[in-house]
Amino acid sequence: MRKSNVNAQSSNGYKIIVVDDEIGIIDSLSIFLKRSGYEFTGVTDPMEAIEKVKNEHFDLMLLDFIMTPIHGDQVVEEIRKFNKELYILLLTGHKDLAPPLETIRRLDIQGYCEKSDRFDQLLLLIESGIKAISQMNLIKKINDELKDTYDKLERSYMESIQTVRYTVEAKDSYTRGHSDRVSEYSVLIGRYMGLPEEDLNTLRIGGLFHDVGKIGVPDSILLKTDKLTDDEYSEIKNHPTIGAHILSTATIFKDLIPIVKHHHEKYDGTGYPGKLKGENIPFFARIAAVADTFDAMTSKRSYRDPLPLDIVTKEIERCRGSQFDPKIATVFLDILNNHYDEIKDIQNRYI
Repeated sequence: MRKSNVNAQSSNGYKIIVVDDEIGIIDSLSIFLKRSGYEFTGVTDPMEAIEKVKNEHFDLMLLDFIMTPIHGDQVVEEIRKFNKELYILLLTGHKDLAPPLETIRRLDIQGYCEKSDRFDQLLLLIESGIKAISQMNLIKKINDELKDTYDKLERSYMESIQTVRYTVEAKDSYTRGHSDRVSEYSVLIGRYMGLPEEDLNTLRIGGLFHDVGKIGVPDSILLKTDKLTDDEYSEIKNHPTIGAHILSTATIFKDLIPIVKHHHEKYDGTGYPGKLKGENIPFFARIAAVADTFDAMTSKRSYRDPLPLDIVTKEIERCRGSQFDPKIATVFLDILNNHYDEIKDIQNRYI
């Protein structure tokens, strides 16, 4: 047990709030806890205590159970609505008056102690709680530092892959703007399918990088305006695998690789590179496939102008269930028919 020095009032930095409607308990604990090096706040009104915890930081709370106008468990109930971390020890006049164990667990009350003229047991509980708080703070600090390091690493990788992406766009005028639009169309489809924000973010970044593998395709093929030979087309078909290989060097891109590698698969199994069929094709890749094909048909190419919307719509309908996942194609057709203004907004941003 920590030795107490009556004259020592130096703080150890931990703040304790004591809530008890008996002023005598507050006064006794005030002397005891200050001598033990803690910053002390005493409150006799449980409603006031709730507001204090809401507006100030405390490391630990000592809370009487039987109080008016509300009991201690009701105080905890309110506090847990906005503060899940506060370490709470319940004080009871008698162990038979403590709340049920189920309530203590549900409200995440860390322990309880019977009131006594001696505070030895209470001090042991407080010191144990402070050790737990110290460990939690250390873990939180380490997690914050790791997250900061991870965020910096992620930004570095993103910048590196963006550089590759911009290099591709610099040598292929068609790709410029294409990846941005595929990204936005993919997110639009995902949003109308009710996907969570985390999935939409994967679609967003996957769309931006889906053609990054074209960095490995010779310029003579990528920029050719005449019809490609079979060998040249085979070279073009390598870009999904090349892109997946580029991204595989960093684990942070693992969720993007299925999009990059499989956005040219077809629902009937005739696509590339894996000839995957149906739902064996990764879900996000099936979304990107619709977005990619739509943008290819509605973009100006060296050998043709953009196709009219009615032709594009008919083509998507025709390929529903063969080239495209029928459910995803149906969602996108609904967007084209009933929410085309959102498509136009995207196109206008990346002309």
